[in-house]
Amino acid sequence: MFLSVFDVFKVGIGPSSSHTVGPMVAANRFVRRMERQGTLPTVTRMRVTLYGSLAFTGKGHATDRAVILGLLGETPDRVDPNAIDDLVADVTRRKRLKLGNGPEIVFDPEADIVFDYGPALPGHANGMVAAAWMGDGGRVAAGQGRPPDKERAYYSIGGGFIATDEEFARATETADVAGSESDQVPHPFASAAEMLEMGAAAGLSIAEMKRANELTHETEATLNAGLDRLWAAMNACIERGVSQEGTLPGGLKVKRRAKDIWDSLQAERGRNDRPEHTVMDWISVYALAVNEENAGGGRVVTAPTNGAAGIIPAVGRYYLDFCPGADQAGIRDYLLTAAAVGGLIKANASISGAEVGCQGEVGSASAMAAAGLAGVLGGSNAQIENAAEIAMEHHLGMTCDPVGGLVQIPCIERNAMGAVKAINAASLALRGDGSHIVPLDTAIETMRQTGQDMMTKYKETSEGGLAVNLTAC
Repeated sequence: MFLSVFDVFKVGIGPSSSHTVGPMVAANRFVRRMERQGTLPTVTRMRVTLYGSLAFTGKGHATDRAVILGLLGETPDRVDPNAIDDLVADVTRRKRLKLGNGPEIVFDPEADIVFDYGPALPGHANGMVAAAWMGDGGRVAAGQGRPPDKERAYYSIGGGFIATDEEFARATETADVAGSESDQVPHPFASAAEMLEMGAAAGLSIAEMKRANELTHETEATLNAGLDRLWAAMNACIERGVSQEGTLPGGLKVKRRAKDIWDSLQAERGRNDRPEHTVMDWISVYALAVNEENAGGGRVVTAPTNGAAGIIPAVGRYYLDFCPGADQAGIRDYLLTAAAVGGLIKANASISGAEVGCQGEVGSASAMAAAGLAGVLGGSNAQIENAAEIAMEHHLGMTCDPVGGLVQIPCIERNAMGAVKAINAASLALRGDGSHIVPLDTAIETMRQTGQDMMTKYKETSEGGLAVNLTAC
């Protein structure tokens, strides 16, 4: 199944692609499905049950709020972040909800969004079941043993991607997993090895192959415009993040730091006594700005997830601000190369923290950014693949243990570290000739196996690691 650059990078809202964006999309999709079937006008009661990681950290990730927004008909790319509080508060206060273009029904979030802390659904750690009751029977019998008239399970599989239980099972059985390049495109690579072979045979860079694949679905003009919109959204997130002050929501009282760091860096411009490593502060502040915006529920781009959303924008901004000859055409190639590597990781392992830990989020984003930067700085395909492998290798085993179930500690700083690692990985690869011992495919497979072996309490459930030990201190 072909995975477009616009699938890898999607405009959405914070704080989580798996726990906010995915559930909102799933709830919206359930409502639209009933609308297409002509059954939506008869709905009188709804219930959404969250399982696995969606239950354990759903409150901190605003999953319940996302479900309400999805049922209202909102989508992550179009909802106004400034209107979310009022929309959710109205439903909570009135205990009534208008289902998209359908009827207004009785809906009490406390009773009708259920956090099930028992076993996860069998297909994936992030599962939810949407159920609807129709007619008068729904008004009196929902929650009293009467089976729903409509019910559907969804999995939020990382990066804002969702799949029904049937879709997930079918993809698993046929290995038709979103991420590998479809046979219908000119360069259908399903592994890094194939990507290098096809590039050598065609005499094309990874960005050029990915562009050719994208052009089977759209025109050159629409592709470039879409890439420019993605970068504009990423850059706008940085700019907003470095202008905001205050404390992030959620109860941890985490203070926004990006503006203070940004202001101090601006004040130091032109000084001759700045240490060379100050450039790392710029890289870090770009990443911090994005992830503080994400933690605050702002507009972000999944890259490839919300929890890792700061790395690719930070490295892209570093390229524009610090690399001679950088331009918008380079940013387009940067995003295309990053998306090609991200697709391989998603197809052959996972980008879901609930499935493989943070190695699948920050590790994947760092590998993608390293590949993209190596590409736009003139690296060969072998050097690009090497850069991605270095970054991935040195995130292996990273757990996902958000304190309080919030995408704040350690997630915000972790993006700054991932961005610096990506640049380091690209630099190391560019200093070599592309030859190396560990192939990217091996690093990706190792990440998958490590995620399988990782204990559930370290995979976005907030039951282990920092999430437990910081609270106990």
